[in-house]
Amino acid sequence: MSRRHYDLPPFTTLAAFEAAARHLSFKNAAQDLSVTPGAVSHQIKALEGELGTPLFRRQHRGVELTQEGEALYETLAASFGQISRQLARIRQVGGSETVTVGSTTAVAALWLSPTIIDFWREYPEINVNQVTQDTPFMSVQGFDFIISYGRLSNRPDTHTPIYRDDLVPVAAPELAHQLASCSLDDLANQRLIHLKAHNPSWTQWEEWFQRLDFKGTLGQGASVTSYSVALQIARKGAGVALGWRRLVQPMLDSGKLAIIEPFSVTAPHQFYLVGPPDEALSENAKALKQWLMSGFDKVSI
Repeated sequence: MSRRHYDLPPFTTLAAFEAAARHLSFKNAAQDLSVTPGAVSHQIKALEGELGTPLFRRQHRGVELTQEGEALYETLAASFGQISRQLARIRQVGGSETVTVGSTTAVAALWLSPTIIDFWREYPEINVNQVTQDTPFMSVQGFDFIISYGRLSNRPDTHTPIYRDDLVPVAAPELAHQLASCSLDDLANQRLIHLKAHNPSWTQWEEWFQRLDFKGTLGQGASVTSYSVALQIARKGAGVALGWRRLVQPMLDSGKLAIIEPFSVTAPHQFYLVGPPDEALSENAKALKQWLMSGFDKVSI
């Protein structure tokens, strides 16, 4: 008989790894878990020893996930998220029916959260839980729907198209003014901020330039794993980010960012609401879905 029913490492070890992988920092993971960085490092070494392979590459200024580490992190993040959502549903038994929506952190911060605030003004009795993650959603189980850029392949779930965005280069207003009407060559030699998203469907700078028939080489840039961080760097004048025009519209309206004209590419994929068919949704979920669809063009995005 196995010493563990599912033949899994101890949960504390998996939790330490998930936190370290999410932050790419043992120190920040330790703060999350209320332990010391040494304790996190010990758990990681124990897990690597049990699996017989390194999960992180230790570098002078931090750590990076190995290929095996990336695969394990994506699985754990999806599994922990599903457990969390199921526990939330159990806690809600006997209470008001809650609507659960999943999205990336960028979509939540730039569009979904402000839209839900407007929804609450009209439907204050409906509770909405938002679940954010920047790894692909492996399943819609536990959600009323998720917001997905591009269709989820091989899924029977209903895909309701929301809109298709335009992709534009954005930067701090002063830098955008300096680069107005510049050539693609000049733009390619700027410090481009590359988003290394876990979801392969997200459009990257390389694809954007290709769609404009650019044949040259992109200059050296910076890489981040969070779209919010990419926009923050651009706001500070330290680089050029690939902007989703409607998502970043509030930052354009406030003057925090500006578009480098005249370049624009239509996004290759649409945004969708993905989930069960309408007849399987609760009345509260139907109300939120209708609000998102009918009110989309009216919200400030």
